[in-house]
Amino acid sequence: MIPQLVTVRHRRRDGHWRRLYVPVLPVLLVLSPVLLLAVLGGLVACVIYRVSPVGALRGAGRLLCALPGTRIEIEQSWTALQVSIR
Repeated sequence: MIPQLVTVRHRRRDGHWRRLYVPVLPVLLVLSPVLLLAVLGGLVACVIYRVSPVGALRGAGRLLCALPGTRIEIEQSWTALQVSIR
């Protein structure tokens, strides 16, 4: 199952948290022309470096399906960033 929602939390210097919810499907639909160009560029790179395009697409699909449940937390000095993928 592909990710459905990405939650980004950012702590500012004053200690307040900002939360941003990003639905994945509408963003993919809006950016689909750019995504198509990226896939074509990736296929050209596969041909140049002699990598199987089918294997590369399969690996990218597996990576995308493994993303739900991932949490990334970064903290430095006064700021913090938390990304949760559901």
